[in-house]
Amino acid sequence: MDASSLSRPFRLLVTGGGTGGHTYPALTAIRTLRSRLAADGCALDVLWIGTADGLEARVAPAEGIAFRTVATGKIRRSANPLKMLSAANVKDMARVPLGVAQARAIVSEFRPDVVLATGGYVAVPAGLAARLCKRPLVLHEQTVRLGLANRKLAGSATRIAVSSESSLPLLPAEVRDRAVVTGNPVRPEILSGNPDKAFQALDLSGFDRRLPTVYVTGGAQGAQQINGVVREVLPWLLGHANVIHQCGPANVDGLRSAAAGLDPALAGRYHLTGFVGPELPDVLALADVVVSRSGAGTLAELTALGKPAVFVPLATSAGNEQAHNARHLADAGAAVALLGEVTGRTLAEAVGPLLTDAAGRTAMAQRARAYGMPDAADRLVDVLLSAAAEASA
Repeated sequence: MDASSLSRPFRLLVTGGGTGGHTYPALTAIRTLRSRLAADGCALDVLWIGTADGLEARVAPAEGIAFRTVATGKIRRSANPLKMLSAANVKDMARVPLGVAQARAIVSEFRPDVVLATGGYVAVPAGLAARLCKRPLVLHEQTVRLGLANRKLAGSATRIAVSSESSLPLLPAEVRDRAVVTGNPVRPEILSGNPDKAFQALDLSGFDRRLPTVYVTGGAQGAQQINGVVREVLPWLLGHANVIHQCGPANVDGLRSAAAGLDPALAGRYHLTGFVGPELPDVLALADVVVSRSGAGTLAELTALGKPAVFVPLATSAGNEQAHNARHLADAGAAVALLGEVTGRTLAEAVGPLLTDAAGRTAMAQRARAYGMPDAADRLVDVLLSAAAEASA
């Protein structure tokens, strides 16, 4: 679609959320589309359909985006099919038709040029409403395998934007011709970090600049599993590297106590923090190795930056998606994946070679970067504009 020819704002309806993995790619795409349209002298009108208790309910209004909610049904998964028929699941699924009716009314009123669905159970009613209202629907999948919501919507989609070439053969054969590889949108600020600013912001004066730096993170709340195994091998780790450990606000006191007995020389190389905020791009720029979970957003950021990583997947992630994500990169030599029992010893065996072999680190960084798509947001915007143009032709 030639945005400059529009006599009105371009209308985008976004649906999806619940977690940052679904919410932030949508937000990055919105910002990128808004900038693209502004360059052509066109405005963007956005409406986000989400849940009242999801992250998107905070993110969208903070960005000045109109926000609506619809009834939704959340499926509580189980390996046992009989447990899927729980009373809670049946009750929630009964809400889906109401949600579709509500979403259909919203879509009919808003009349978007295109609908972007990024996953999460709230995307199903709005995605189905897009089909009923004959509006083009673009799905975006962050993980290697289609999530449950996107699987339900794939047959209704105009385009299916996936984050990896490896996703293509995993798609249902009947929708594969609608797929395009865009990557997973990464916030631009993540790509512009400065390692020297990390030293200043975090006061890392005790770090030994001759040693590599390891960034350990378990996400905003921390990860007990990762914190525990790092604690087991902390003296050994600090003998080989500086460590920035983002452990979650609730875990700081316990880890600080554990570190109290460290040799002073080693203690100076250990920076413990509950949360890493605006300085995250600078911390990532400084890091030579990252130890983390393997959510889709994390993979997108680390591959765009070309960072060697040791992944400890969250075993309870939906559809075991974090293990799939980690294995996907590990099979290509672009990361290390700890998929079995994780102990201090297995972590040391995984991290050790990356700390002692600079050439090996560089090789892994290059392989990781080959999977990165720092222009993913622009690619996704291209798909949105193309789908809108085809629908209006």
